[in-house]
Amino acid sequence: MDDIILQDRDSRIDKVEADMLSTFPALDLKTRDFFTDGLYAREMLIPIEDYDFIFITSEIHKTEHMFVVLKGSLIVSTDDGDPVLIKAPYMGMTKPGTRRVALALEDTIWTTIHANPDNETAEQIRERIIEKHINPLITDELKGKMLAAKNKFEITL
Repeated sequence: MDDIILQDRDSRIDKVEADMLSTFPALDLKTRDFFTDGLYAREMLIPIEDYDFIFITSEIHKTEHMFVVLKGSLIVSTDDGDPVLIKAPYMGMTKPGTRRVALALEDTIWTTIHANPDNETAEQIRERIIEKHINPLITDELKGKMLAAKNKFEITL
């Protein structure tokens, strides 16, 4: 995808992310890591609980990999700008450069699956597959809100 298009997309997602953090409570969504020889899966649990919906923004992915929605439903942005409704069970593909905004409508389990030929740790894999990006619109106040959410959100799915 053209760099200018990606920069524009990232600017728009940065704005959405900052607006969401300014308006809604910050949540620390829990993840679980699964390993087998040559493969790594990262599961994100998105419990709706007392909310009507939960907004999520993704990181920027450097690699092509599969993802599976095992439970729930979400409205998800696509790289061409058209949102799609994803309902479990669903399997999809993430292309390099992808960054998403999602609106979870019910308790959801989203799992990404990655090659791990060198049997790296989760931290090493994330370093390899995630593009570094700092949202310039996240103020110190919003960072504090995000930090305050850490370890205060227990998930029971």
